Amino acid sequence: MHRQELLNLLKEHHTRFMDEAGYVQRAIGYIEEHEDCFYRELWPIHVTGSAWVISPDCNKILMMHHKKHDQWFQPGGHADGDADIVRVALRETSEETGIDISQVKLLDLNVFDVDIHSIPAMGHEPQHYHIDIRFLVEIDDSVPVPGNDESHQVLWVSLYEVTRYNNNRSTYRMLEKTRQLRNTLAT
Repeated sequence: MHRQELLNLLKEHHTRFMDEAGYVQRAIGYIEEHEDCFYRELWPIHVTGSAWVISPDCNKILMMHHKKHDQWFQPGGHADGDADIVRVALRETSEETGIDISQVKLLDLNVFDVDIHSIPAMGHEPQHYHIDIRFLVEIDDSVPVPGNDESHQVLWVSLYEVTRYNNNRSTYRMLEKTRQLRNTLAT
């Protein structure tokens, strides 16, 4: 994937959420102007990739308790110069969960969600923003989840309990999209 392919995906992404629609427009403008947007050294904002991981029955979400931020999130991380943001999301999911990448199934090449959020200053890194491009993936919830040294814990959470772990707006959006997907699959 090249930067232009990501721009095309973003331009094709439609959402019913006004905040996300605003993030998509900001992301498009920024990515068009900054060829180096995939490098974490680009301040004050750069592109990251993450995955919203669902179980095959859409009843569970894979969440990780991130050590550095002491919060529960979906797996994801920095592109480190890789413009193939799908590959980034899949790689980060495998690395952060400890699950072999062969077990990580991309369900749709289209963007699942877009969020722009603030990252607090930490160590040598100043406060900055992530343009987080998220993709929908599936992992068999019977596969062992060993985690890695970036997380305190990685676990499957019932769809209806995810907000007990993280109740921010972007998690709410992804939960709503998952509920809609479940309803579509049920019919």
